[in-house]
Amino acid sequence: MKASSTILGFAAAAAAGALLGVLFAPDKGSNTRKKIKDKSKDYGDNIKTKFDGIVSTITSNGKEIIEEGKAKFNQVKDDFNTVKDEAKTVKSNY
Repeated sequence: MKASSTILGFAAAAAAGALLGVLFAPDKGSNTRKKIKDKSKDYGDNIKTKFDGIVSTITSNGKEIIEEGKAKFNQVKDDFNTVKDEAKTVKSNY
């Protein structure tokens, strides 16, 4: 998770740098606004793509963890039932 935070931090810093560069460039206001709009859309799309990737990774890892937990739970339940059955057998022999 730290790597993704670092990547997002660098992306935000790059976006801020690009924005400042465009703001201080000697160009007409309408051109500057269009450049800002285009760059903002590009950076927004880039961040959304990275965020979707992170969410996808978390989701797939979460599903694996849940399946592993279910398997362990079922194993413990089976072990418990085996011990319980053995205890009934021992009790009935006395």
